[in-house]
Amino acid sequence: MPKRIPLLLALLLASAALLAACGSSDDTGTTEADSTSGGSPCESVDAPPAKKDADLPAPKDDEPTAAGVTFDTSCGSFTVTFDDRAPKTAASFQYLAEEGFYDDTVFHRVVPGFVIQGGDPLGTDPAKAGTGGPGYSVDEKPPSDLSYTKGIVAMAKSQVEPPGRSGSQFYVVTGADAGLPPDYALVGEVTEGMDTVEAIDALGTPGADGPPTQTVVIESATPEG
Repeated sequence: MPKRIPLLLALLLASAALLAACGSSDDTGTTEADSTSGGSPCESVDAPPAKKDADLPAPKDDEPTAAGVTFDTSCGSFTVTFDDRAPKTAASFQYLAEEGFYDDTVFHRVVPGFVIQGGDPLGTDPAKAGTGGPGYSVDEKPPSDLSYTKGIVAMAKSQVEPPGRSGSQFYVVTGADAGLPPDYALVGEVTEGMDTVEAIDALGTPGADGPPTQTVVIESATPEG
């Protein structure tokens, strides 16, 4: 059964009335904002069609062979460098990139000053955004002392799933500290291109939780190093 994959926003909700459900907006963010407004580097692009929910076999490797993954997006590029404390999660992330899983998908969720979220093959389908995955899951508990600070990349999961479970949906923290408990599988950290991440974050609607005001496409995800 498809499942929603929200982040636990309990701590955020204590200070702001935000909706936690993914794909809860009325559209998929395909309305294009003026890419030159405010000096945004984001190109005005059409949303790719939603992919089918995947059914990939689980990766065989328990640790990555690459140092990280570079994402080329319609807002620019950024590089995620793997954290060696989470080898299984990193290996799965690399595997998905190698399979082209992330190519032609979108950032379907932006909570300004908190996170940007992508990795859902169904992300452009308003009825299914936030429910897609790769067809398998990985379990790897994150470090107990992990703080989700700006630039940290982790995997999204539903509230009912155990700590450290991951599929394909991931998020990048854009606030100083998301204040989340150490329940979300660690991938690594953005080491290059944080300006791209911030440009995507700037496309969110202040005080809202939903798709960006302008479509942001992941054109390719390439393992590096």
